[in-house]
Amino acid sequence: MTETQSWGPIMNPIHHAQSFFCVRSIMLLTASIAVGASSVFALDGQVQIHDPSTIMQCQGKFYTYGTGGSSLVSDDGWTWRRGVTPARRGMAPDIIYLGGRYYMYVAANVGGQPKAVINMISSRTLDPNSPDYQWEEGGIVASSDGVEFCNAIDPGLFLDPTDGKLWLVYGSYFGYLRLVQLDPKTGKRIDPNDKPADIAINCEASIMIYRDGWYYLLATHGSCCRGADSGYNIRVGRARNVTGPFFDHTGLDMLQGGGKLFLGSGGRVIGPGHFGLLDLGEGVQKFSCHFEADLDRGGASVLDIRPLQWKDGWPVAGENFKEGTYEIESVRTGTALELAVEGVPVGGRRSRRPPGAAPGGPGGGGGGGGMFGGRGGVIPPQDVAAVSANWPAGNLAIRMSNYLCQAQQKWAVTPVADAGGYPGAPYFKITIAGTDRTLAVGEDGELVAVPAFSGGHEQLWRLDQLADGTWRIMPKFASTAKESLVLSAVGGSFATLAKFDPAGDKQRWLFKTP
Repeated sequence: MTETQSWGPIMNPIHHAQSFFCVRSIMLLTASIAVGASSVFALDGQVQIHDPSTIMQCQGKFYTYGTGGSSLVSDDGWTWRRGVTPARRGMAPDIIYLGGRYYMYVAANVGGQPKAVINMISSRTLDPNSPDYQWEEGGIVASSDGVEFCNAIDPGLFLDPTDGKLWLVYGSYFGYLRLVQLDPKTGKRIDPNDKPADIAINCEASIMIYRDGWYYLLATHGSCCRGADSGYNIRVGRARNVTGPFFDHTGLDMLQGGGKLFLGSGGRVIGPGHFGLLDLGEGVQKFSCHFEADLDRGGASVLDIRPLQWKDGWPVAGENFKEGTYEIESVRTGTALELAVEGVPVGGRRSRRPPGAAPGGPGGGGGGGGMFGGRGGVIPPQDVAAVSANWPAGNLAIRMSNYLCQAQQKWAVTPVADAGGYPGAPYFKITIAGTDRTLAVGEDGELVAVPAFSGGHEQLWRLDQLADGTWRIMPKFASTAKESLVLSAVGGSFATLAKFDPAGDKQRWLFKTP
């Protein structure tokens, strides 16, 4: 933090020294998604936190830690509650799991900004109810003396998947972001006398990730800790080497203030910062951050989790699923999911009778239209009640077909209250719009539409946005199984459940506005 910033809520790894005390007072689409759908769902439960760490999983639970000793814990990544204060209370902690231990790095000002230190503590578990829960002091791994052009706060950890080296990024608006190497066996500084590398300037709350030969530095720009007046935004640069130089998409070095916008304010949330990677495996990546002000939560600083996409070699902030009515289309086949019932043409059956021809003559029939249609005004949407009156009772099979704007092809996707969730989103029910006919997994393991929603696990669906912006559709009962069974296209006319293949396209779906 610098004089241009004043601390705010308690929630993200974005820290500036001087304003630290103020922060304690508060604590927290892609093209396939419909523009007209309702707002994106926020996380559920107690989500107020400032400067949240990277989210860690431990013994089936999710944990994150924030400024001032705040912490949050969740059983599913959707509903959160207050956690236990760790051994050290400080600013913008970050955490990593290495060799059977969790290493937490916590910043603290010592005599006023920019004089600061980053301390390390470690524990075998994050579960305070475990007999192995005990934080051990590991000492100082980075510092600033109050004179040098750096403020040693906002630690961010990175384990290089190419060589197993461990790195710490730190710094704030007072000066440079800096990079030092740590020992992955102990979490301590390899050589305290090594000169840190300067890799960026005029930003804070930074962290590094790796993908396809590139190192990406994500850092937070703008003013923090001012609630709804905060200018926080997350920007990114990339380099071929872990030490940089990091350039943005225009070729501007982050040491010269560069950075491609990754996520800014939008809708009812203001001031995103403190990026943290949440890799769920099988090609499903999400990220955590905090928003300086959630206008629907009284302007509190809050935790958020969103999908992480990739486009043209750059990370892109996705958006959690929005409820609404959709055509569900297979990326592989271009055909749409539908009930296996006889379709009724929109507007009714059409005649092939040419204009002026007498009814009953050649090509006669009811209603007019066909190849000679287009003169009868606007054709309204189908009345699903009238159309469904002829559908068979009981369970109905599911198939895929060309989309024709018919009632059996329009699906209402709605979050289910009190059904739990997964990182970033609740479980959904998927019904034929305007009916109670619910997409489910039958006793034989195949897709079926049951007459009404009962809330069973076979009727609840998890929707994960993949790196390319498409969606993976998974029943709840399979989301906790050893194999990820997901909705899969078979040819152009059949859909089933099959083990997820991240490299293929048969299990990638688009949700389009009908």
